[in-house]
Amino acid sequence: MASTTAKAFDEFNELVTPGTSLREKVDQRKAAVIGVLKAAFPSTADIQHQSTKVIGSFGRNTASLPVDDIDLMAHLHVDSDLWSKSYSTNSADFLYRVRSSLSNASTVRKIGARGQAVRIFYADGLIVDVAAVVKYTTGGYGIPDGSGGWLTTDPVQHESYLNERNSAVSGNLKKFIRIVKQWNKAHSGYLASFHLEMLAARTFNTLGNNTREALKTFFDYNHYNLSVSDPAGYSGDLSTYLTQSARDSVNRNIKAAFDRAALALDAENRGDHAEAMRQWRIVLGSSFPAYG
Repeated sequence: MASTTAKAFDEFNELVTPGTSLREKVDQRKAAVIGVLKAAFPSTADIQHQSTKVIGSFGRNTASLPVDDIDLMAHLHVDSDLWSKSYSTNSADFLYRVRSSLSNASTVRKIGARGQAVRIFYADGLIVDVAAVVKYTTGGYGIPDGSGGWLTTDPVQHESYLNERNSAVSGNLKKFIRIVKQWNKAHSGYLASFHLEMLAARTFNTLGNNTREALKTFFDYNHYNLSVSDPAGYSGDLSTYLTQSARDSVNRNIKAAFDRAALALDAENRGDHAEAMRQWRIVLGSSFPAYG
C-alpha cells in the first residue's frame, strides 16, 4: 500500500528485485557446480575447467522476481586432438559428457540436457542451467545449438554492453528493466528476457528516476519497432523468434500499455494517485502496490 504513485514504484522496485537470500543461494549453487566441474575436468584431463560465471538476467543484475532458474556459463578448454576428432562436429556428445559429470552434484533432484545446456533441478525448485562453452580464438564462445552443431555467442560482451548502457543513463537502466519485465510477465510473456533488455537498452539516451515517464517513452518508442541487434554481433535480429501472431499480440499489448501509461500520468499530474496506481496495476500486474 502506498499513498503516492512515486512511493508505489519505489515499493514495487524493492518487491521485484532479488534479495540477499536468493543471491546467497545462487552463489552456493555456483560454488557447487564449480566444485564438480573442477573435479571432473582437472588441468591434467583432455577437457579442462577454466571458469564458471553467472550469466543471463541474474548475472546482468536485471532479474525480476519471481526467479525460477539461473544460468551459469562453464568455460571448458578441449584439447585440440579431441576437439578435431570428436566435438568440433558433435556438440551433443560434448554436452552429454558435461551432463554426466554434473550428475554427481549433491542435493540434485534430477538432471537433464535440453539441447543447449545441462539443466539441474533442485528440491527447492530453483533450477540451474549450465551452458558449457568453448572459447574461440577468433572471438566469442561456442555453445551447443541443440542439433549437434555449434552457435557463437558472447555473454561476457552482453554483460559489458548492458553495464555501459546503464552507466550512460546514470545507473537507472537496470532498475527500469526489472520493472518493465513485470509488464511482460503480466501480459502473456511474449518477449524473451534478453530481447526485452536490449529493447530497453537502445530506447534511452537519458534516463532519470521517473520510471513512470520512462515506461511511457519505452512503449511509445518500441510500438511496431521490435527489431534490435545482438550487441555482440553474432545473433542478428533478436526478434526473429516471434511469430507474426505473437508480434501482433506484442504490439497490441504495447499500444494498450502506452494508452494506460498516459492515463496514469495524467491522473498523477492532477493529484489523483488512486487512479494513477489503478492504471499502473493493469499495466504492471496485480503485484503492483494498491493505493492506501
